Amino acid sequence: MVLVGSINGGQASNLCTYIAKGNVALSVIMTTATTISAIFMTPLLCKWLLGAIVPVNAMGIAVSTIQVVLVPILLGMSLNKYSPKTVEKVLPVAPLLGVFSTIFLVASAVAQVREPILAAGWGLQLPVLALHLVGGLLGYFVPKMQGFDETTSRTMAIETSMKSSAFGFLLAKLHFSTFLTRVPSAVSVVWMGITGAALAVVWEDIPVTDEEKRKRG
Repeated sequence: MVLVGSINGGQASNLCTYIAKGNVALSVIMTTATTISAIFMTPLLCKWLLGAIVPVNAMGIAVSTIQVVLVPILLGMSLNKYSPKTVEKVLPVAPLLGVFSTIFLVASAVAQVREPILAAGWGLQLPVLALHLVGGLLGYFVPKMQGFDETTSRTMAIETSMKSSAFGFLLAKLHFSTFLTRVPSAVSVVWMGITGAALAVVWEDIPVTDEEKRKRG
C-alpha cells in the first residue's frame, strides 16, 4: 500500500481529465512533475516508511524508475523534436496502442498474483479502493475549499486518484524480496482504472458553468 501511494500519477489521468472537462494542460504538468519526482521520492518514501518492516533496495528502485519513466520521456521528447513527421504518423494509433497496452498490463499483474488476491478477499480490496477514492475526494474538495475553480478541482481529483499502479507492481516484483508486496499494486491497477473512469464519466455529463469558464479565461 505504501508503494502504491508513493509512485507517480498514471498517464491515463490525462485522458480522463479530457473526458471530465478538466484542465488537460494542468493534468500533463502534474503527471510530468510526479513522474520526474518519483525518481527520488519513491525510493525515499519506501525506505523511510517500509525500511524497518521489509528490506528495501532504494537504489534499485531509483534505477528502475529512471529506466522505466525518465528514459521513455526523453526518447519521446527527442523523437518529437528531431523527427516530428514520424511522430505525426504514429499519433493516430497511439491512443489505441495505449489502451491495449494497459489491458495487457492489468491482465498480467492480476494473473501473476491471482491466488493471494482471492485469499485476501475484501480485506485487501476495500483499503486499496479507499486509497484511490479518498485521494480523489480530497483532490476535489480541498482545492474547492481553497477557492480553485471547478475545472482545476476536477483535474486535481483525477490526478490524485489515479496512480501508475502497473509501475508499482514492477518495482515490487524487481526490488522487494517478499512476494506479497506486489499484491496491492496488482489490485490497485484495477481500482485505479475504475475510479478514474467513473469520475470522468460522471463529470462528462456535468457542464462547467459560465462563471467557471470566465474564471478559467
